[in-house]
Amino acid sequence: MAQTPRPLIAGNWKMNGLRADGLALVRALAARHGAASPACDVLICPPAPLLHPVREALGGGAIALGAQDCHPRPDGAHTGDVAAPMLADAGCSYVIVGHSERRADHGEDDALVRDKAAAAQQAGLCAIICIGESLEEREAGRAMEVVSAQLTGSLPEGAGAGNTVIAYEPVWAIGTGRTPQAAEVAEIHARIRDRLGAKGADAAAFRILYGGSVKPGNAAELLALADVNGALVGGASLNVDDFWTICRSCP
Repeated sequence: MAQTPRPLIAGNWKMNGLRADGLALVRALAARHGAASPACDVLICPPAPLLHPVREALGGGAIALGAQDCHPRPDGAHTGDVAAPMLADAGCSYVIVGHSERRADHGEDDALVRDKAAAAQQAGLCAIICIGESLEEREAGRAMEVVSAQLTGSLPEGAGAGNTVIAYEPVWAIGTGRTPQAAEVAEIHARIRDRLGAKGADAAAFRILYGGSVKPGNAAELLALADVNGALVGGASLNVDDFWTICRSCP
């Protein structure tokens, strides 16, 4: 029987935090991690201007550093964008691609997400590929169809458990306080793992995270589900007590 992947709890700060607040948060988190390591890997994804100071504050400890997006090209005339090799040079080991807010606010489609993930992997980063359905799609009974299509379209050639994490984030649950029923989450995650296997990947080794209003009150139930190997945490990652409680909820 394949060994269950070690959980990953990733904190996505989104467009929040100035230097002083960000450093206070990460230092408090690092202190707790140093005193009592949780049964998971911990990742912080701050806004790009905070990557360097957060890296310095982490001091090469056990908490990993990630970015929230990257450009599909390694360099060039792309004003305002950040290339994956730059993120690796800044000390990142992960980068989020295809987050629903990028897909909605910037019109990113599966092909672009796939190219970004490939660029991240080429730079030595682990790509966290986000997929998930809207409320309209779920109510139309198309959640499985949409998630399967996004996974197929967003996964680059050569993706494996060592360079790719999948994050299922039902769009309608992000920041709303609403979450699917536990059985619905388990069903979607099982389908994702099946689809990974259908593409010839070592599906059992992949980490599949749940994202969508993960909070201290529901983290333990969600993290105990089959095929849920961690969480992509938004708002709760901005509060050290909430985020640490979620980290400590890993079975």
